[in-house]
Amino acid sequence: MPRHLCVVGVDPSLRNWGLAKGIYDTERKSLRIAEISVLQPILPKSKKIRKSAIDLMAAEALTNGMLAFAQEADMTFVEVPHGSQSAAAMKGYGICIGILGAIREIGIPFFELNQAEVKLAAVGTKEATKEEMINWATSQHPEAQWPMRTVKSTPTVIASKAEHMADAIATIHAGLQSAYFNQFKR
Repeated sequence: MPRHLCVVGVDPSLRNWGLAKGIYDTERKSLRIAEISVLQPILPKSKKIRKSAIDLMAAEALTNGMLAFAQEADMTFVEVPHGSQSAAAMKGYGICIGILGAIREIGIPFFELNQAEVKLAAVGTKEATKEEMINWATSQHPEAQWPMRTVKSTPTVIASKAEHMADAIATIHAGLQSAYFNQFKR
């Protein structure tokens, strides 16, 4: 196994696709986050454009962004979304699963993780809140370029973006602790 692996974590979502890229030192067993991002497709708001056409535009933008981000990865870990409770959320789920299937088919393999595995790896509980995930990720990886704003002269993380980035980082941590990774190391 090489000493340094480029690892990518992915938190898929139709409107906020979280990404994290890091370098994992296999000897020191340490992770340095080199880049974090949230893909947020810019879509037309015109009522004259069919919803299905807008969804297709979003899928294209997410696929292109994901491919560009993960092209150098030695390992990619994905928190695969699960079912949903509304028709709109189910549509987003279906599009994300379709994108992931296409990405895998064109040659970017990834290891699947579920939400519980990711939260347990980060904060030790399946019921971790968004705030707990952000606090964990920002304390574990202050080197990451977190989105910030100043509130009353105090720099503050922008939670609406950071939550997806934090989940993507936690996905890397869960992946590195997974049976998938342990089998790869052999």
